[in-house]
Amino acid sequence: MTSAAGSPIETARANRAMLGLRGRGAIITGASHGIGRETALRLAAAGAVVVATGRDEPALRSLAIEAECTGGVIHPHRADLTDQADRDRLSAAARRQVGLVSILVHSAGVHRRDPLAHAPVAHLDEQFAVNVRAPYALTQTLLPDLIAAHGDVVFINSTQGLSAAAGVGQYAATKHALRAVADALRAEIADTGVRVCSIFPGRTATPMQEQIFRDEGRPWNPDLLVHPRDIANLVVAAVALPAGTEISEVVIRPARKL
Repeated sequence: MTSAAGSPIETARANRAMLGLRGRGAIITGASHGIGRETALRLAAAGAVVVATGRDEPALRSLAIEAECTGGVIHPHRADLTDQADRDRLSAAARRQVGLVSILVHSAGVHRRDPLAHAPVAHLDEQFAVNVRAPYALTQTLLPDLIAAHGDVVFINSTQGLSAAAGVGQYAATKHALRAVADALRAEIADTGVRVCSIFPGRTATPMQEQIFRDEGRPWNPDLLVHPRDIANLVVAAVALPAGTEISEVVIRPARKL
């Protein structure tokens, strides 16, 4: 019989005490699947009170139930972050449920693959709306909370935000823009105690990446890719650092070249 000290809930409590995230209010976007989902679970396990948002309501409800099994707290909130009214409702709900938002993780994103000669401009508009405009606007709305809480903003970017490959010029352009948003924000609020971190994942075993492999006609082997849990662990490590220390940028790639 497993002792109480070795139970999942007791392990989670020990994690909270170690990481010092107990009670911090967090919003995670793109939390229905992939990196956002793993990040929400890890932050909740570490003691943060999490509002998880995305477009897949059943997946968000399942996420909240999974967190509850280890004593974590996740409030699911379906939202389309390209819609201002939805962003406003999300911000208001988060403030009711967690108080001051002190952790904001931008993990929502959309990816289109087309060469520039054929890529519809409508696809560029869609990707800009989701990948740049939505996180920009949500950060702007929540900045008073983040400053009051001396909080953390984490942008889940992409290695395409560092160097663009053929066929993804639109997507890469939005990720370069997202890096610019993060860099400017970091410089503008450096004296407020708010930390800004950009994480640049390479190929990661997410539903989005699986679709990318299909589009490229490549065999799908998630065991060769970065696991979303590894990126979630980076997020937790970044926001759990002592005040006065900041991880500004991290690149994480599969160890094996694909």
